[in-house]
Amino acid sequence: MLRLRVKVIGWTHRVLTLTDTPRPDCPDCQGDGGTAHDYGDHNGEYAGTEWEPCPCWTQWAVILLPLPRWPRRTPPGYSDEPPF
Repeated sequence: MLRLRVKVIGWTHRVLTLTDTPRPDCPDCQGDGGTAHDYGDHNGEYAGTEWEPCPCWTQWAVILLPLPRWPRRTPPGYSDEPPF
């Protein structure tokens, strides 16, 4: 069963998406959606983390709406002098 939620993600620009949510009572991932496994290189140093997704959810997203870019809060050429 899908547990849908609306989420804002930032790819090349910000978009509103509809995604699945991991099952919160899943005994395998405890609601995280998967398990992270750290691994090392041939010297035994940390080399990264692999993510193994849990079968309790699917990693899909449907783009609903691209969000507009917000204007800059400080217009160019605006003085940063105190008002007094």
